[in-house]
Amino acid sequence: MCLLTYFPPGTAPDLLALSTGAAANPHGHGFAVIAEGEILVGHGMNADRVIDEFRAARAQHPKREALFHSRYATHGVRGLPNCHPFPLGADVRTVLAHNGVLPKRVRPGPFDPRSDTRIAAEEYLPGAPFGSIDTVRGARGLASWLGSSKLLILTVDPAYDYNAYLFGEDAGHWDNGIWYSNSSYLPVAARWPRRALRYACSYCELVKLDPATRYCGRCGWCFDCETAFPHCDCLERHASAQSSPPRQPALTADSPLRATNRPF
Repeated sequence: MCLLTYFPPGTAPDLLALSTGAAANPHGHGFAVIAEGEILVGHGMNADRVIDEFRAARAQHPKREALFHSRYATHGVRGLPNCHPFPLGADVRTVLAHNGVLPKRVRPGPFDPRSDTRIAAEEYLPGAPFGSIDTVRGARGLASWLGSSKLLILTVDPAYDYNAYLFGEDAGHWDNGIWYSNSSYLPVAARWPRRALRYACSYCELVKLDPATRYCGRCGWCFDCETAFPHCDCLERHASAQSSPPRQPALTADSPLRATNRPF
């Protein structure tokens, strides 16, 4: 899934939204903030630390463009090298971050630990395969190649006409002047239908997609008695039930056991 967030000039980050999005997309985080003549970039696997670093960098440069990205891995290993944003080729003056799945030509082959976005940033897009994105033809070509994906490019390279290029804007959400690539920045109750909330943890809001288990996989909350594991009342009742002799099922007139044992 991933969550890509764009901050136009003058917008302050919603730290709660970033934290919620990071919890839903926990496989690495990163940010980029345009400063004077350079781009400040940070990455990390610890969401709280990266968000705090971003908050500090954004506070120093509030009047320029910025981005934040939380990754949900689809291709490539889960680790720091695959955290967005990535420099465009070897030029650190331009970085990009992405949400979605890119075409097959940039997906990793066997034993390639890179993500599809990293391959695109390192090998495919530096060659400007669609031409300049400052032209209608180039922008349309890149947008067509992306399909339903969303891509954000920040640059301080004077060869570009603008500092920020957002592709797939219509597929995202604007909220209080901030653009989010999907709704995973919202609390679970706001982004899931009511029937799905039966399988969501009311304590930490992790969506429990497997209704067969009784405990939240993140915090250990019991969905039956609403107590954190191992202080679960259900656990003691379950242990008592296991130690008691099994009860014999009641026989009915239609019971196969009654039918096979009736006298002739």
